[in-house]
Amino acid sequence: MNYRHEFHAGNQADCVKHALFVALLRGVQRKAKPLMVLDTHAGLGAYDLRSPAAQRTLEAQSGIIRLRAQAPPALADYLGLVGASDIYPGSPALAQALLRPDDRLVLCELHPEDGASLRRRYRDDPRVHVHIRDGYEALKALLPPPERRALVLIDPPFEQTDEFATLAAALARAQVRFRSGVYAAWYPLKSRAPVRDFHAALQALGVTDVIDCLLAWRPPTDPARLNGCGLAVVNPPFGFADEAQMLLDALRDAFAEAGAMGAVTRVTDE
Repeated sequence: MNYRHEFHAGNQADCVKHALFVALLRGVQRKAKPLMVLDTHAGLGAYDLRSPAAQRTLEAQSGIIRLRAQAPPALADYLGLVGASDIYPGSPALAQALLRPDDRLVLCELHPEDGASLRRRYRDDPRVHVHIRDGYEALKALLPPPERRALVLIDPPFEQTDEFATLAAALARAQVRFRSGVYAAWYPLKSRAPVRDFHAALQALGVTDVIDCLLAWRPPTDPARLNGCGLAVVNPPFGFADEAQMLLDALRDAFAEAGAMGAVTRVTDE
């Protein structure tokens, strides 16, 4: 539990993850029925880019600060929600901003200090519920939801060497419990082999209707560096794949180094 996202807030991976998450939530909300949004690894909810932690790494300089300066039209929705302040909204803040009156946001955070901060941040919004608990365990406890509609973001810190296997197994169990749920699982790209194995595990476990949205801002040839990231989406809403490709193209152009690429691929069929 020594990972703290405040050191990495607003970096390139955050921009990719959150731009895709906003588009995904918009897509799910095209249906008028109430929705539960479940964030299994919620962190602090929002982050001060002037904090000592953020200033120590300066990762936001190559992420959200660069993206704001370029302002690609394809990313206008995401950038409009982020705004121009030094407070960078994580997925909880972005989800809260998009909640409709009958929607519900459930935030899970295992770190007790961060969980307490989340509770203080959202205590005045009755649509937001904070659980200080393991996010993977919450998938078992909270699915299926009373609304019978859900968007689930699984965004683990990838500190454990078997995190890809844990993530694949969690998606398989969740789809068995609640087949119509939409699941988005973030992962880091350091080298290609773990991602190939992750996709193979999803196929072997029988997880259906999976697309993968991957951005590499440099070729993933050095496994000691974060070279990109991806979002595996289970049961994507209609039209999301095409929209995700447009977002990845814009993010690739903004962050590109030699050999950068962004692609949406199908992992398993419906």
